[in-house]
Amino acid sequence: MLMLSEKLVARLTFVAVTILLVLPGGVAVAKDGAKGAPAKSKWQPVFDGKTLDGWHAVGDGQWTVEDGAIVGRANREKLYGLLFSDDQFDNFTVRLKFKVLAGDSGFYIRTIFKKPDQALGNQVQVGLSGSGVGGIYESYGRGWIDKPSDELQKKVLKDRDWNAMVIAAKDGDISVQVNGTTTADLKNDPGRRKGHFALQMHSGNVMHLMFKDIEMRIDP
Repeated sequence: MLMLSEKLVARLTFVAVTILLVLPGGVAVAKDGAKGAPAKSKWQPVFDGKTLDGWHAVGDGQWTVEDGAIVGRANREKLYGLLFSDDQFDNFTVRLKFKVLAGDSGFYIRTIFKKPDQALGNQVQVGLSGSGVGGIYESYGRGWIDKPSDELQKKVLKDRDWNAMVIAAKDGDISVQVNGTTTADLKNDPGRRKGHFALQMHSGNVMHLMFKDIEMRIDP
């Protein structure tokens, strides 16, 4: 039987570990031998800027694409106007820009549809200052969960202009930023952990709003 020296065994082990670290298919290993944390995915568009492919509308009002933005219009309709993503998501970060000229809107996360016009679950408020913009509201459930003060909304929001929003959802933790300022932050929230994105036009209101540059990444 061939016996290997301790030095040769050590050298072969070092070479094998080096190959794993260098080759594209190798597993990244920390110095202490533990596997590295899974990498976050790259930003991917959820809206292509040209069509409503990947989305479907329910309820009243009209959704169109104009100048690279999703535009919603309604005139005191009976039913809510909702635009759902075809896909569902669980842990993610989504970023977007919004402009509200009139009405009360929202960006739903992890939502599901119930006829005729209900989006169940958490929505991040989108609207004019004073309406709770950047706060988290559970529709048909707990109501306001985390609502920013009117003073904070006036400080961070640009009314009737484009604003940037980032929503991060990891299990029960959900955070919202508007124009770089945190407006809501939940820990261990018991709400739904997977569902659609949805854009909202509130019933009974004159609505004119826009969303663009909607991108997301999957967070492990």
